[in-house]
Amino acid sequence: MGQVQAASKPTLVLYNGQHKATTFKLLEAFAAATGIGVESRKGSSIQLANQIIEEGERSPADLFFSEESPPVAALAERGLLAPLPQKTLDQVRADYRDPNGTWVGVTARSRVTVYNKSMVSEDALPSSVLDMATEAWKGRVAFVPTSGAFQQQIVAISTLKGRDVALDWLKGLKRYGEIYGSNNAAMTAVERGEIATALINNYYWYNVAKEKGMANMQSALHFSGDGDPGALITVSAVGVLKTAKNAAAAQKLVEFMTSVAGQKVLAGVVAEWPMNPKVESSFDLKPFDELHPPKVSPANLGGAEEALALRREAGLA
Repeated sequence: MGQVQAASKPTLVLYNGQHKATTFKLLEAFAAATGIGVESRKGSSIQLANQIIEEGERSPADLFFSEESPPVAALAERGLLAPLPQKTLDQVRADYRDPNGTWVGVTARSRVTVYNKSMVSEDALPSSVLDMATEAWKGRVAFVPTSGAFQQQIVAISTLKGRDVALDWLKGLKRYGEIYGSNNAAMTAVERGEIATALINNYYWYNVAKEKGMANMQSALHFSGDGDPGALITVSAVGVLKTAKNAAAAQKLVEFMTSVAGQKVLAGVVAEWPMNPKVESSFDLKPFDELHPPKVSPANLGGAEEALALRREAGLA
């Protein structure tokens, strides 16, 4: 739990599933700009969403900031989120906000394949992430089945290719891939040469590169193209609860998070793409408009129930 204090304005309660340090920088800037303090209660995004559902009208939370969009979408589907002003919605790229206007994407990251340059060349990587769940890649692909972004990748494959294809992909990964407990562990294993590749989000590579120096990295990122599910873009997302005790202040925080000022704070601390198109990342990221994600967006991927069902069928629960 963390708190950014302010003397005279109400203190907001934020249920925070996003990274603690990233959120603190943002809330610190918000308090300085508005005088409104925020109490941040940290937890996993799915756990916090379930907690909000269980608490119902008794929830002390004013807002929910999720590391990925499905937990926020789950609240929206249950009618638990308040509408956001059009001014706030318009600050975010159109494909990365709720069509019904109850939540917005804050920052985006891309699914990528990180590979060890001494173990595999980039031109030897398959054109599709679907081809990595095969015998040809036995013991050479790390993946994290419990990752929130991995859940969305499952749903994207099911949406684009059909449920049977998604299930076969998961069964293939279980049979031929190597399961890791966290994306950091998978990333580190590739960097150390313990495994050739891993399916992760782009920013995990930048976290290691920040410590080692980009020139010293033994691994590199491969971005799938032509709409492949391996290039799925996922977002962190925020929404205001209908039961917010300080609704006006909560709306101000969401407006700030998606404004140029708020997005510049995030752009300086995390290797993700700002969702306000007027702001560019301070990291050496591939330009957002040069990414070639599949024709699905966080706005139409919905909650995580389908992904969890497919994981169970594949024996990855």
